[in-house]
Amino acid sequence: MSYDNKSCANCGVFHCDHLDSDWPGFCMTTHTPDEEFDYALDQYNNDPETSKIFKAAAEIEGLYYGRLTRVEEVVLFAQKIGAKKIGIATCMGLVHESQKFAKVLKAKGLDSVCAVVCKVGGIDKTKAGIPDNVKVRPGEHESTCNPIVQARILNKEETDLNVIVGLCVGHDTLFIKHSEAPVTYLIVKDRVLAHNPAAALYTTGSYYKRLLSPETMPARPLG
Repeated sequence: MSYDNKSCANCGVFHCDHLDSDWPGFCMTTHTPDEEFDYALDQYNNDPETSKIFKAAAEIEGLYYGRLTRVEEVVLFAQKIGAKKIGIATCMGLVHESQKFAKVLKAKGLDSVCAVVCKVGGIDKTKAGIPDNVKVRPGEHESTCNPIVQARILNKEETDLNVIVGLCVGHDTLFIKHSEAPVTYLIVKDRVLAHNPAAALYTTGSYYKRLLSPETMPARPLG
């Protein structure tokens, strides 16, 4: 294997974690100027919002490592950063999960919860420039996911923290881009693997060996 490219994906040492060996020649640490680390430390220590989020995350990891579910971690994170109004950007296919999550938030004292489903507006995909032949069901009305409007609604609600529940890959990107409040994930969508995308990585030597093939992913024939 070539290690010409600087990438932590090439590493088997992970000296950065415990400082108990040596930096590899391609290490991102040694190839990053000191001022980048100085900038980050200044943000962690002195920027009010960054410091609040960073310290809350570190406390949750340090005090509850391996003890809390992701649902509990999100609740605790919201509490630690003082979030009062929680926005939920949810996939239509995970509305029931979002409803249960909203009940959890309220049970934990986070009474102000606003959820917005991805299909808000009911706009057909063709109006957003998507060809009819790439719909899931060509020839029928198919509402487009609308992550920009989801973000804008939650922005107007002045949410303190937005939580993504299963938005499609790419739609989540747009939601994060347009959200004014900090964003975290509760569920990452994977329709095939029951929303556990890491399972595909764990089985690259068996069920999902095609992931290591240079061939492109199979596509549905168009037309």
